[in-house]
Amino acid sequence: MRIRKKTPKPSANRPPLYFIGYRGTAPSAEEIKAWYEQTYGGPLALRHEEGAPESWQASHGPWSAYVVMPLPASHAGEIMKQLAWEHELMGAVAPPVATPRETPDMVLFAARLARGLTLLSQGTAYDVTTQAYRNPSDWQDRPLTEFVLDDHLTLTHDDTSRPDHVWSYSLGLSKFGLDELETWQHKGLPEQTARELLAESARELLSLGHSPKVGTELFLPTLGRTVRIVNYRTAAPAGRMLGFRELRIG
Repeated sequence: MRIRKKTPKPSANRPPLYFIGYRGTAPSAEEIKAWYEQTYGGPLALRHEEGAPESWQASHGPWSAYVVMPLPASHAGEIMKQLAWEHELMGAVAPPVATPRETPDMVLFAARLARGLTLLSQGTAYDVTTQAYRNPSDWQDRPLTEFVLDDHLTLTHDDTSRPDHVWSYSLGLSKFGLDELETWQHKGLPEQTARELLAESARELLSLGHSPKVGTELFLPTLGRTVRIVNYRTAAPAGRMLGFRELRIG
């Protein structure tokens, strides 16, 4: 007897990865299918939800994502006020539930769909996790299989949280089911040091597929340094509560 693999479902615990703001008529499923297959190959399979033509699941091989375009006004109104953009309508691209091993591919696939919807609608994509806005010209034109973590990660510095320290932290790892990373350094030290530490540690966490426990040491071969996870806490610098693992060298 052959066991059929269940289709991944969207997770209520994970928000959409992208909102797409636009004016006029949304790109049809046929248009996104034609664009995707011309740009990345295919086939791209599209399945509409019964009785909801604005909601559909896109699949390419083992990858999948959910698109709702446009979002109902009851869902979109408050979000559009928060984003403060002038688009009349808004869609969303959401990931399915996936294992840590599958998640980078799912995030990559969702980003490619968001890029296509942005280009076809001549609208603006909003990366929910990193709070980055992307107009059509802002997307990097990469092959489908080329995963670059920097495309999905933002590194931020904040010198107002403590009088004598700069708080440096990541936004984007939560897309992959991981805690974000943070580090503190005295004011006056080069921010590039913290940036490199966060970026390389983020790559290491993504390869591990889980967030290490407090006390764990990670060797970063590119930097030739060892970092240690010294604390875990929650904070909401982006308006949504996130878990943070604090890094310290040595």
